[in-house]
Amino acid sequence: MKVKTLNKILNKIFKKHKLSHKDSLICSNAIINAELVGAHSHGLSRLKMYCERINRKVINPKPKIKIKKISNSITSIDANNSIGFVAADIGIKQAIINAKKTGIGLVGIKNSGHYGLSGYYAEQAVKKNLIAFCFTNAPPAIAPHGAKKSLFGTNPICFGTPTASKVPFILDTSVSVINRGKIRVAARTGQKIPHGVALDKSGKITTDAKKALKGVQLPIAGFRGSGLAWMVDILSGVITGGNHGGKVKDPFDDFSGPQNIGHLFLVLKPNLFVGNYNKRIKENIKRVKRLPKINGVKEILYPGQSKFRRFKKNHKKEIKVSSNITKDLKLLS
Repeated sequence: MKVKTLNKILNKIFKKHKLSHKDSLICSNAIINAELVGAHSHGLSRLKMYCERINRKVINPKPKIKIKKISNSITSIDANNSIGFVAADIGIKQAIINAKKTGIGLVGIKNSGHYGLSGYYAEQAVKKNLIAFCFTNAPPAIAPHGAKKSLFGTNPICFGTPTASKVPFILDTSVSVINRGKIRVAARTGQKIPHGVALDKSGKITTDAKKALKGVQLPIAGFRGSGLAWMVDILSGVITGGNHGGKVKDPFDDFSGPQNIGHLFLVLKPNLFVGNYNKRIKENIKRVKRLPKINGVKEILYPGQSKFRRFKKNHKKEIKVSSNITKDLKLLS
């Protein structure tokens, strides 16, 4: 399906679900971006979920978002249970404004929902020649180290920086071995998940996606990954006023109330300490890329390069829409 055609369909769907024209565009663009960079687990596969949460009145399609200025650098946002795309769009734009004024922009958001890809927001700051950190928490999926019950989300860590080229450096990674969205897609399509990424509810390693969703996902690097998940829970949940400590509701299965997810955006001018940042980052990347390569590796890539290439390549093509998603689009339109 052509990008423009899909965008029109998504806009129509979100408007049908009582979002404004502006907010519908924000949501549609974020979902399509996820498809274009190859992050299908954060794209069209979640559309039905967003719409169902609106229908069940646990996402507010007409939020009265409150923006509170704490200082010229710091802003607090109460998203009023809006869809996460809208809250995050306001948040990253405010962080960019603050950083342009003072050199540092810090924005904390509460009462939000799932906002898609963290890298999508970091890239907005990088395009303005700024450095960005993005944090958001998620429903329980990972057990704290030493525990056998999940509590932390897959809580992504995201960092972005200009590179003195058209291709930004964007590190966007969950602290689980694979993100939960991929497991959900596998469960929906009947595919197996890789060995060693999740345990079933009895604590045994499983490749069955449905059993994994009822069990525990494994963090990267053992206790270190568990610690990083905890860190993100503090930064995005405890600090902002959002839910934390296992209180974020699962968007697919728990309709008992809003998620109250927290987001934290930290945006910086890259020349806060040195005036020649572009020259220094360019040299930094060159040094890594010049290193001798192992057999089979043609090029050492920095985070974000592969996604950028996929985006450029896919933007020229039509977006592949599975039969399941086609049914969702028809049902929701």
